[in-house]
Amino acid sequence: MLTLTDAQQTQPLDEEALSDVDAYWRACNYLAVGQIYLLDNPLLKVPLLPTHIKPRLLGHWGTTPGLNLVYAHCNRVIRERDLDMMYIIGPGHGGPAIAANAWLEGSYTDHYPDVRQDEVGMKRLFRQFSFPGGIPSHVAPEIPGSIHEGGELGYSLAHAFGAAFDNPDLVVTCVVGDGEAETGALATSWQSTTFLNPARDGAVLPILHLNGYKIANPTVLARIGDEALTDLLQGAGWRPYLVEGDDPEQVHQALAGTMDRVLDEIADIQREARSGAEPRRRGEEGWRPWPMIVLRTPKGWTGPHIVDGKQVEGTWRAHQVPLAEVRNNAAHLGMLERWLRSYRPHELFDDDGVPNERLRTWAPTGTRRMGSNLHANGGRLTRGLDLPDFRDYGVDIDGHGRTTSESTRVLARWLAEVMRRNMTTFRLFGPDETASNRLDAVYDTTGKTWGAQVLPVDEHLAADGRVMEVLAEHLCEGWLEGYLLTGRHGLFSCYEAFVHIVDSMFNQHAKWLNTSRRIEWRAPIPSLNYLLTSHVWRQDHNGFSHQDPGFIDHVVNKKAEVIRVYLPPDANCLLSVADHCLRSRDYVNVIVAGKQPELVWLSMDEAAAHCARGIGVWDWAGNDEGDPDVVLACAGDVPTLETLAAADLLRHDLPDLKVRVVNVVDLMRLQPPREHPHGMPDPEYDALFPPDVPVIFAYHGYPWLIHRLAYRRHNHEHLHVRGYKEEGTTTTPFDMVLVNDLDRFHLVMDVIDRVPGLGSRAAVVRQELVDRRAENRRYVREHGTDMAEVADWVWPDQ
Repeated sequence: MLTLTDAQQTQPLDEEALSDVDAYWRACNYLAVGQIYLLDNPLLKVPLLPTHIKPRLLGHWGTTPGLNLVYAHCNRVIRERDLDMMYIIGPGHGGPAIAANAWLEGSYTDHYPDVRQDEVGMKRLFRQFSFPGGIPSHVAPEIPGSIHEGGELGYSLAHAFGAAFDNPDLVVTCVVGDGEAETGALATSWQSTTFLNPARDGAVLPILHLNGYKIANPTVLARIGDEALTDLLQGAGWRPYLVEGDDPEQVHQALAGTMDRVLDEIADIQREARSGAEPRRRGEEGWRPWPMIVLRTPKGWTGPHIVDGKQVEGTWRAHQVPLAEVRNNAAHLGMLERWLRSYRPHELFDDDGVPNERLRTWAPTGTRRMGSNLHANGGRLTRGLDLPDFRDYGVDIDGHGRTTSESTRVLARWLAEVMRRNMTTFRLFGPDETASNRLDAVYDTTGKTWGAQVLPVDEHLAADGRVMEVLAEHLCEGWLEGYLLTGRHGLFSCYEAFVHIVDSMFNQHAKWLNTSRRIEWRAPIPSLNYLLTSHVWRQDHNGFSHQDPGFIDHVVNKKAEVIRVYLPPDANCLLSVADHCLRSRDYVNVIVAGKQPELVWLSMDEAAAHCARGIGVWDWAGNDEGDPDVVLACAGDVPTLETLAAADLLRHDLPDLKVRVVNVVDLMRLQPPREHPHGMPDPEYDALFPPDVPVIFAYHGYPWLIHRLAYRRHNHEHLHVRGYKEEGTTTTPFDMVLVNDLDRFHLVMDVIDRVPGLGSRAAVVRQELVDRRAENRRYVREHGTDMAEVADWVWPDQ
């Protein structure tokens, strides 16, 4: 069963402390209700009138009193123990609670001086909430102390662990809503205890708030019984303590005592781990589970109990706005006034609306206030990475396109040194794919974080490892986001097809970045870096289910200011791009690169220059002499291979045709500068892709994205794009490009079909290409491998 602490029967708070914490809680509740309802008359100096009420009532009351309760009790332990504590809010619409607390402790006014701690400031606080030109009802970037917006539910606990990693003195209090607890992302996050190292990391204190209901239904964890809930939480490595009730005095005493108990346990666990003793692993004898709290209080506690004959408090009806017709229903207006006055605001604020001394002294001071905690504005703590010179890790080549290398394996050697130099500020995240993605050289520097049992057959597991592997993309993403938001750096490596699992998490983070860039006091944070490999074109044994390059399309839907997409064509370009991305701030960088052996096209110096441009003519591959008949463009490693092979065929079969080869690394260069900061001006674009000259573009992903990026360009009518068109199976590398018409033969056929006057002159060549396509398909099905003319092709020695 859930553990009942001694605090359920004892009185840890003396009379004065009990009165003070209750006053603070009442003040925050009052401020939260005021935000939901009031435009004017914030101190109720006159009876409420309909004109004092907002015309549109938007906000969520149900979770608010619980969030305020926990915040008030956190303030006490911060003051008494001098804790460095963050507050992460899982319930989706906890905005009024956290805005209220930030204002009451003074953090809000510090960040927004016009929202003063007086009647005028209180009115502004109320008016701006869920109001045009104001702040959202979520715990958005505008709220001081937040790193987590409750738009989509489920990320709070993963973010909390990400914040705690490598922050040994930090305690992250995370309120988990019981509706939120039904999400897959949150359900997985309970297992993070296996990856938290008390010797070097901070602590996470989850508070599962069981108020029993979500929007319109009961919550699962509130209805499965204490025994099942205890088994569930204990199985994930927690020792749950229950605090429950609906009598404020009793709940205050119980929560205060329980907070003291769990913080003592956390300190003991950390003290033992930092004493130099042999670490105890989860599942082994003597391992101590991390404490947590289950808080069971009524939904909408202290609000209207009965409205229009129906119970509201303690039911799903309290979820949003308990009194929905206040402007045109006199009875509701009267109930709202009685509700507000029940908090006795005259005891809490003076005639000018200034919080009284007991409220001001209950809150911590300076950066110990949770609304001013430095970790919650992580850019203020960010230190640049100590990066080795990527040029020292490049592949030496013997001519363009004649040396073979595995791009991600080359990158891994550089990443290993990055991790060695930045042992407390950089981590690598991925869902059990580090070795599969050829990044296993990092194990020469550090192991995989692991706090459970270790068997003799295991390799690279270490309590102090810095590679975060768990077979849950949600958890990898959430950990990394929490790590970045608190000022550290990282890289998320994932199979390209399955990064879609975190599509909505990417959405939320991109929106957070977009908003925070407009908030003056938010300091830039390290970028969210994705390395997508095991990509669509090389799924030799996995097949169709593993073939989806659409994450790029999803990313470019977001604001241009925050997204970047890179398609390095070889290992040396990958090194240059990765170095650039790890140095950047406030972006989402998507890098797509294969892990299989492939040709290296550029020397290290050439690669660095090419990546700095983001796009460029490979003059060594063409013969246009400044006046092309056709442009062969490419973006992505496999499309680059097929494009260069097509250029070689054209040299041989149509030597008089003037061909230009253009490679694109930075996909956003294709857009005009008014669409994206990296976009090329029209004259520069026209110089690469001259008007009226056919462009055959081989692209890594879905072809329509290139059309979308370039549709405003002068030459768009002559742009023809080949890419993935949802054809695939378990097959050979070349057969994969054949079935999607991205192969070298088809690219040459496209040239013949689209260069004016070439069709009739090159009819025989075209027919031969059709036959060679058919021959290659037959060979694959007979022999199970590609023909030597394809598999062994290299750029001819000029």
